[in-house]
Amino acid sequence: MFHLRAAFLTLVATGFLASVAWAQTASSSAVLDGLVNEMYPALDALYEDIHSHPELSMQETRTAAKLAARMRELGFEVTEGVGKTGVVALLRNGAGPTVMVRTELDALPMEEKTGLPYASKVMTDWNGRQTFVAHSCGHDVHMASWVGTAQALVAMKAQWKGTLMFVAQPAEEARGGARAMLKDGLFTRFPKPNFALALHTSPMRYGYVGYRVGPITSASDPLQITFKGRGGHGSAPHMALDPIAVAAHFITDVQTVISREKDPAEFGVVTIGAIQGGTAGNIIPDSVLLRGTIRSYKPEVRKKLLAGVERTAMAAAAMAGAPQPDIFLGEKDEPGNAAVVNDKALTERAVSALRRELGADKVVEVQPITASEDFSDFAEAGVPAMFFFVGVTDPKLVEEAHKPGGKPIPINHSPFFAPVPEPSIKTSVKAMTTAVLATLQDEVQP
Repeated sequence: MFHLRAAFLTLVATGFLASVAWAQTASSSAVLDGLVNEMYPALDALYEDIHSHPELSMQETRTAAKLAARMRELGFEVTEGVGKTGVVALLRNGAGPTVMVRTELDALPMEEKTGLPYASKVMTDWNGRQTFVAHSCGHDVHMASWVGTAQALVAMKAQWKGTLMFVAQPAEEARGGARAMLKDGLFTRFPKPNFALALHTSPMRYGYVGYRVGPITSASDPLQITFKGRGGHGSAPHMALDPIAVAAHFITDVQTVISREKDPAEFGVVTIGAIQGGTAGNIIPDSVLLRGTIRSYKPEVRKKLLAGVERTAMAAAAMAGAPQPDIFLGEKDEPGNAAVVNDKALTERAVSALRRELGADKVVEVQPITASEDFSDFAEAGVPAMFFFVGVTDPKLVEEAHKPGGKPIPINHSPFFAPVPEPSIKTSVKAMTTAVLATLQDEVQP
């Protein structure tokens, strides 16, 4: 740990100061390339350290402290413990817009199987049991590039005016981290940003950036339903009321909401991921618990799916003469994640700058993903936002995967997900720095 800190301080105290002077005379593109190459060894060391020491949602104390220390060394005004473990770092540089750059802090409760020399071997308690912990979603890449972007923008202060608001958010994987920070005064204790930016690793080839105007992730709402019955002997179902049969009807019938009520051209998915009920094959239980998710892009589709799920559950119980089920749904009982909807003006300006910096062929429009992201909470709070993807996979592996019988690429959340740090981190820093500069140098009108 000490050698990582010493390396970073040396970079800040020597080469970084030289970079600041150079940044005031060279072109933006040349400056950024030089800065990224110079800072990369320290960023790679930070990445490997975070990768080796992952922490679960709302437990990210070591990770948050490490990022907070880096930002203080760069001259940011840092506040820790926002939304429990979140970090807010501010840097003011004259009059201009406030631009927020978000990274996530948390890792996943799963075992890493990449075989990397710096692979995580961490285990911790999660929901009352021991579990492995791994950064199998790429948040470690996000954090390294977040620090790198901050360092690049400090070196290039002569080229922009405004306020940087760098936010390290807890609990993205468990949902609720963004909401916890907002509840703790993120946009009242600190300046409410004019714009918000975030990136995410993608299994597409490294060196590429993926963008989209409009929805780029799905809304995700939790589903939890308890069907009630009357327990009894498996040999005498007529003397009991079998909730498993009721649940089975619901699981089958609810898919007609997707196939017969939703517009076939619109995205929507209802998934039942867990069924809990009963203890033995000859016992009819008195209740069955279902858990799942409801996903969509558009608010009107989301509303239709939520209503359809509730109606179908009530109908399944009524058809069997069973008591009314206990139904817990996102939005109705607990806010789910809305879709991340990229602001048109902000995205178009950033993409134009990205194409100039990275090359038009390296900045590609992508389809929205069906996973969800609580970065949407910041946009829902009234901040124009842009969420984009950075490729982290060796192009040779991508080409091989597209051949007949080719080996599939490990994707985010796979135990074998292993981003290629260089050039992925470099591309991430260049892309985010370029997007921020595009906003600060010529303010986008929402």
